[in-house]
Amino acid sequence: GSKDLPTAVNITWSSINFKTILRWQPKPSNYSYTVEIHGQTSNTQKKCILTAETECDVTDVLRNVRETYTAHILSVTSSRMDNFEEPPFAVSEKFTPYNQTILGKPEIQNYTQKDSKLNIVFKDPLTPYTFSNGSFKSIRDIFKHDLEYKLYYWKDQSSGKKYVTTKSLTFEINVDSTKNYCFHIQGIIPSRRENRDGQESRVLCTSIGRNILDEYGAEVFIIIAVIAIAVITIAVVLSVILCKCKKTKAAREKEPLNGV
Repeated sequence: GSKDLPTAVNITWSSINFKTILRWQPKPSNYSYTVEIHGQTSNTQKKCILTAETECDVTDVLRNVRETYTAHILSVTSSRMDNFEEPPFAVSEKFTPYNQTILGKPEIQNYTQKDSKLNIVFKDPLTPYTFSNGSFKSIRDIFKHDLEYKLYYWKDQSSGKKYVTTKSLTFEINVDSTKNYCFHIQGIIPSRRENRDGQESRVLCTSIGRNILDEYGAEVFIIIAVIAIAVITIAVVLSVILCKCKKTKAAREKEPLNGV
């Protein structure tokens, strides 16, 4: 009977910028799964009905992002089951999107280093949810004043990092005008106990005033100097040898011929 069917194990929620995927094990054999999403105040909604997969995109049924949900993963036979028989199921951990979704990577749009100022402009990551006009909501549209960004920056080829925070989409910091800087940005939700820090953007570096020594290091110059010295030495030695050969040849030409 269906009561003997295996139930799902290792159930996990994976959520980035409110796009939420439910995953579990094992792969079904001669049966299927159906996912039921139970909210504290919302009606139960079914997703991925009679699926042979072990993951389900449940984003669209978690629109009330502040609500806490649990997922029931039902193990059901492929044939129509008896209406009076409850299929076996497994229950996930609780999940609250607002508290648990991970902030994705911010997109850096522009950055400039002029004199002693480094200016950076970036964008909020978008969510799968839309406004009534069809445009996608950003994480700022949902988190509002709970959202901050942290900028980590450091002198190029240095390991000493500093950071500053902002609630806007720009950073302006004072830097050493003679040095290049590298940096990355991540979103943060300071009010959270867990998952406070979001994913880090890619690392970018300025190139103002970058010289060959900064680019390649002193080792390359030492190698070039050694090669240059070797070339000069060989040239001098060859010059001396050629000069001696010419003098020897000239001396021989001045010697009287034998028997004359």
